[in-house]
Amino acid sequence: MSCIRSRHTGSATVELALVLPLALFAALALVQVGLLAKESLAVANAAREGAREAAVSSDEDRVRDAVLRSGLSSERTVVSVQRRGGVGVPVTVSVRYRSQVVVPFVEWLFPEEVALQSTVTMRQETD
Repeated sequence: MSCIRSRHTGSATVELALVLPLALFAALALVQVGLLAKESLAVANAAREGAREAAVSSDEDRVRDAVLRSGLSSERTVVSVQRRGGVGVPVTVSVRYRSQVVVPFVEWLFPEEVALQSTVTMRQETD
């Protein structure tokens, strides 16, 4: 009986050695996807903040500052504001953000940069 047991004791170690790298790789990929989801929510929040500022102010610099206060990098963020008139008419703010892949060992699974975009429309309250 001890002879049979000694033959199978190494198989668990070999299985762990084969499966562990795949499991760690999958976990790292999930972490990167989670980070991209977090940044996507940040872009959506930044667009909402920008649209709110655009609804109460006609100054484009204030709109951009409101977007950047949400924590996005200014070098990677593009803000566009579309106005069609005065009070009561919709104003649309679009935020485009280029997110980088930061988790090591999974860079080849993702593009070098992931483009995230959010657009929010609100009614203008001032001219």
